[in-house]
Amino acid sequence: MANFLSYHHLPSSSLAAKASLQLSSPQFPTKRLASFGNWIDHFRSKSVNLALSSALALGLSLTFTEDSKEKKPNFVGVEFAEAKVGVNKPELLPKEFSPVIDVAGFLSDGQEKRLAQEIANIEKDTGFKLRVLAQNYPDTPGLAIRDFWQVDDRTIVFVADPTFGNILNFNVGASVDLDIPRSFWSRLAGKYGNMFYWKEKGEDASVEAAVMAISNCLREPVGPNNCSEVHEV
Repeated sequence: MANFLSYHHLPSSSLAAKASLQLSSPQFPTKRLASFGNWIDHFRSKSVNLALSSALALGLSLTFTEDSKEKKPNFVGVEFAEAKVGVNKPELLPKEFSPVIDVAGFLSDGQEKRLAQEIANIEKDTGFKLRVLAQNYPDTPGLAIRDFWQVDDRTIVFVADPTFGNILNFNVGASVDLDIPRSFWSRLAGKYGNMFYWKEKGEDASVEAAVMAISNCLREPVGPNNCSEVHEV
């Protein structure tokens, strides 16, 4: 099973950041560190990271594994103090497939249609799958989107959630990571996801600008300088 990489853009005050700092702290008991290391070694070879942004998991690192006997998905978490379990609400999914799910009401019907068409064109032209989820945690289908969208190595999951200040969160499949420099996602979140931008122009403007920037990036020839800039919309 292929790896699934995730990138988060959070302020240092978030629970996820606190959890990360706790993990690296030398004050952690030796026994707990050893236990964590054994867990990592056991699951590293077959795990698919499903931390679909901290907006979904809030400090809980989720991993998708497959039971060797029952062939069923298992979600294994490393919990920290007061961490919240990732949301899984399939009832919030649309009845029919759509690459854009707006449970937060950020987008108009016309905007959703335009984004869906742009996403269809991206997939046709590049082979990469962009999926957009607009939410206000905890009102989100959460982990249920994985099966709904058939998330794989060529999928970019874009979660628009203003909960932590920066509205743009991206989770990038391993094949996408080979072609798109990781710095692109940070620059994109910094440009169109910052609180000043979306509060002035609206959450919908941030979402549309991000989708178009991703579209432009994916269409650039792969090379040492591809996606080095986030183009103006």
